[in-house]
Amino acid sequence: MSVSAEGSMGSSFRASASGRGTKQADVRAYNERLLLSLIRRHGSLTKAETSRLTGLSAQSISVITRRLEEDGLLQRGDLLRGKIGQPSTPMALADEGAFSLGVKIGRRSVELVLIDFVGHVRQSLREAYAWPMPDAIIDFTLRSVTSIMSGLTPSERPRVAGLGIASPFDLWAWEDGVGAPKGAMEIWRSADLVTAIDQHMSFPVYLQNDATAACGAEFVFGRGHEFPNYLYLFIGFFIGGGIVLDGGVFTGPTGNAGAIGSFPVTGMDGKKVQLIDVASAANLEARIRAAGLDPSPIWQKADGWSGFSEFIDGWIDDIAPHLANAIVGSCAVIDFSAVIIDGGFPDHVRSRIVEATRHSLERLNKQGIVSPPIMEGTVGNQARAIGGACLPFFDKFMLSSKPLLNDAA
Repeated sequence: MSVSAEGSMGSSFRASASGRGTKQADVRAYNERLLLSLIRRHGSLTKAETSRLTGLSAQSISVITRRLEEDGLLQRGDLLRGKIGQPSTPMALADEGAFSLGVKIGRRSVELVLIDFVGHVRQSLREAYAWPMPDAIIDFTLRSVTSIMSGLTPSERPRVAGLGIASPFDLWAWEDGVGAPKGAMEIWRSADLVTAIDQHMSFPVYLQNDATAACGAEFVFGRGHEFPNYLYLFIGFFIGGGIVLDGGVFTGPTGNAGAIGSFPVTGMDGKKVQLIDVASAANLEARIRAAGLDPSPIWQKADGWSGFSEFIDGWIDDIAPHLANAIVGSCAVIDFSAVIIDGGFPDHVRSRIVEATRHSLERLNKQGIVSPPIMEGTVGNQARAIGGACLPFFDKFMLSSKPLLNDAA
């Protein structure tokens, strides 16, 4: 079965989540997702805490918890003593309760990761290319999945929930930006990666915009539980974004919500351009190349940014005002609780970008809006691939967080 992720990530359990499910199986599945989502949000919960948060009886919680433990999705923590009443045992997600595969399609490389149920990257494979082409990506994906699956134990293989692809939309529009020959990327207009890959898989394949997928990774494994609404920015070769509303990742009817790269800003020459043109890592690459140097280390090595400090300084100074302008414009439309910035760069670069953007935001006229705090993301460079791997988890094990917004007490 092939699935193209749309709507609100995490709300794919349609019957019960919409309030229309009345069959016992629907109610049971809903409650299981609710418990798994709450435990993921809090890290661990006792049965009494889960009962208080859900309103379900202690007996119902015991039945659901026992079933999830038997399925290998939950594990027991250490017995808690010293509190009023009987000692209690917290339940947490089992690392090996489920696995998932994620593919990130990038400008110069493709990456595939295997993650466990709590988001640890168990394996990562990567392959470079001059520019992305469908056949090369399909071939890499099939070879990589075969390699990873063969390395799993017989008991682990059935626990792979699926494969999610995190890909920029409209890849044919990348032609000039990636230096491909004219017409070379037109094939993307008719390419169907999901169908091509799905026919070789024993589990479902999903597709999502890469920046939205990265937002999903931050939502599940990063700071997503801290804010009910936030704007997410991911700075890769091109900048992209995502939106979290009412405790759920909102993708919109076409999956393109949060396409911050299209936000109009004023360029250095006073002309209107899009944010993607002036606040992407492509601008840093262009600076390095213009100086007669090879920029490839920033894409290929973990420490590759260390040799380009003088270029990074100017790049951050240039992009921060544009990021601040886009943030103010976005907050004029939606009252975001926070803005989270992450990207394909080292942590120290991310910290500097966030700090520079905060300073730029302070200098802007924000009359009529509440200035949101600007925070660092925590997932980092692999956010898009991990976000792809989140898609099967959203579909099979998670509930839209709207019912969870009042659980902070």
